Amino acid sequence: MLETPEKIRELQRKLYRKAKQEKEFRFYILYDKGYRLDILSHAYSLVRANKGACGVDGITFERIEEKGVQKYLEGIVEELKSKTYEPMPVRRVYIPKPDGSTRPLGIPTVRDRIVQMAVKIVIERIFEADFHENSYGSRPKRDAHQALNDVSYDLRYGKYEVIDADISKYFDTIAHDKLLALVAKRIVDKNILRLIKQWVKAPVVEEDNGKKKYKGNDKGTPQGGVISPLFANIYLNELVDRII
Repeated sequence: MLETPEKIRELQRKLYRKAKQEKEFRFYILYDKGYRLDILSHAYSLVRANKGACGVDGITFERIEEKGVQKYLEGIVEELKSKTYEPMPVRRVYIPKPDGSTRPLGIPTVRDRIVQMAVKIVIERIFEADFHENSYGSRPKRDAHQALNDVSYDLRYGKYEVIDADISKYFDTIAHDKLLALVAKRIVDKNILRLIKQWVKAPVVEEDNGKKKYKGNDKGTPQGGVISPLFANIYLNELVDRII
């Protein structure tokens, strides 16, 4: 686990505290934080540590590092500042599952994963302030072991009712309009919302007999996108609200 630089941690703490203290507050100046060079540099390190395959452009981490990471990130800064950045299509691959079926995995380009990570660094703590205390999936400093400990504690104190639900193809069926509306409950920065809309609606590219096929994307958020787990939690949090 890479340590977050103190300057970035302080920003995250301020956003979290504001969101925690004011449940109805909507954040409106965030976009410029996403192209801070220190945040993009940390985002690159996090994406690099996750490894992963290249996207449709074929650009790898090794190629970026041959030409210079600093120069590459400065190019992203300029694209974001000038609002000329546009995400590329998502490469679709299929991962075998134990039951013989396959799971679709969407792989954005390294460049798009870096920008997604930078935005995630900025906005994640805002939504963390709203998430339920007993929610553990894909959240900072939380894991399945903590969830099991929580269940064990409740059982010891007489809580025996269990709701067992399996949301089939969850990532692939998230409604874009609903997701964007949920994000907009906390974020009204139009440039952040524009980026999120571009990411979830990015077309999908599949290879069939050596030929690339482009498909539109009217629902879902790609598994393989670094910001997708956050989107999934934002979407799921409302369901938890209704159950509780």
